[in-house]
Amino acid sequence: MTAGATSLAERLLAEQSAGDRPALGDGTVALSRGALHQRLERLATLLAGLATRDGRPIALAADNGVDWILADLACQLADIPQLPLPGFFSPAQRRHALHQSRVALVLTDRVEDWRPEGGQVIACLPDSGLQLLRLADVTGEDGADPLPPGTGKITYTSGSTGAPKGVCLGNRQLLCQADALARRVALDRPRHLCLLPLPVLLENIAGVHTCLLAGGEVLAPALASLGLSGSSGLDPVRLTRAIDHHRPHSLILIPQMLTALVAAAEAGWRPPGSLAFVAVGGSRVAAGQILRARALGLPVYEGYGLSECASVVSLNVPGDDRPGSAGRPLPHLDVRVEQGEIVIAGNPFLGYVGEPASWGQGRIPSGDLGRLDSDGFLHLAGRRKNLLISSFGRNISPEWVESELLASPLIRDCVVVGDARPWLGALICPSAGVGDDAIADWIARCNRELPDYARVRAWHRLAAPLAAVPGLVTATGKPRRDAIHAHFKGAVEALYTPLDRRPNPLVLPEVTP
Repeated sequence: MTAGATSLAERLLAEQSAGDRPALGDGTVALSRGALHQRLERLATLLAGLATRDGRPIALAADNGVDWILADLACQLADIPQLPLPGFFSPAQRRHALHQSRVALVLTDRVEDWRPEGGQVIACLPDSGLQLLRLADVTGEDGADPLPPGTGKITYTSGSTGAPKGVCLGNRQLLCQADALARRVALDRPRHLCLLPLPVLLENIAGVHTCLLAGGEVLAPALASLGLSGSSGLDPVRLTRAIDHHRPHSLILIPQMLTALVAAAEAGWRPPGSLAFVAVGGSRVAAGQILRARALGLPVYEGYGLSECASVVSLNVPGDDRPGSAGRPLPHLDVRVEQGEIVIAGNPFLGYVGEPASWGQGRIPSGDLGRLDSDGFLHLAGRRKNLLISSFGRNISPEWVESELLASPLIRDCVVVGDARPWLGALICPSAGVGDDAIADWIARCNRELPDYARVRAWHRLAAPLAAVPGLVTATGKPRRDAIHAHFKGAVEALYTPLDRRPNPLVLPEVTP
């Protein structure tokens, strides 16, 4: 890294020659590297003059676009802690993040959304659609600072509860992460299209920061123009049209997006030849899905990461790739497997908001199960806390079985159940127009490749995707298992009723190897 640079913003301003190379665009605004530098300095000066002087963070709540990225970088340059808020957070999640972090100011393009918090406009940012609001209700005026020293960004993962933890990251850590990723991916001046909401750390760091550091251009159009809505709403037609229009070199996908693009390609869509690197992460992807995508012209490479590690931990790349694995760990990280659990050191987060006991920890137990093979590739085996133990005493990772079932575009959502039960069942939302027989045939095919204790014996058809019910999936599409089990309690119980009393869910026949 450049000597003395403590953030990506400082690194960008230290560029010797930026010229008119494109830097940012969103379909409405386009900035060259030189224009980016000028607006970044002006905005950082303005925010430093308006922000409270007691170290309180500024929240950023806006749609994808140039304004969001400029605000992100300006907070870095002004040394103001920043809290990106996803638009899909529930009101309770938003209040929790604001109050726990003691946010007093909000940058937003949706002033009307902040009336319940008593938000008052104190400034309209020049050349921007963002306004700065001061909130009327700020908790935690007294007492210890809830943020560890050096906090530059706070990311609240949507987690499995309504009150998730806030992960505190330093700007120098984020710069180190983006630098390592730019070197690993090794694309020179790439054009990156942001498909995930910018508050999602994976897109923010591995997408925006890494692309800018590599001298590239970041395209961040409004999410609706990409066919995205809410936490998981997706219109594949609009998505493929946007990719065709922008002709990017790189994309970051979550598995549900990959499934949609594979289905589109199988139906006749031809991915643009500009694509050189498509990263997929968020949950495990079957090797067959990766290979199918590549055969259709999607250069897909799986990775693995944690918010506590500033997004990516390991990544497959062209020339250093093993489908079915999550790739080799980034070189600045020390990744080990201890009693089956992945443990990471080397560039750790600063700690959790309001939890001083977590501050300054050098090692991060991930909670993920996995192994490193003899060549150093990391293989995932699911979450420790999600392990199912059948009534026959067999340990089963539901993510393993789900990844095999989700390898087919026939299935949109799948959650495997079976803890303390004699067999595995599944809650499945088929893709539009897919009948029960096609799903049963696909499950039977997968079962033939699975050991007997990991076969799905019965399933229940969901009437709508999991994302249609608030709180059932995270930002990256991971199922919130406790919430799903509670919501579909009756359907889960029905999977284990006697055969002669079970017209629905469908019962699968036994299969033999």
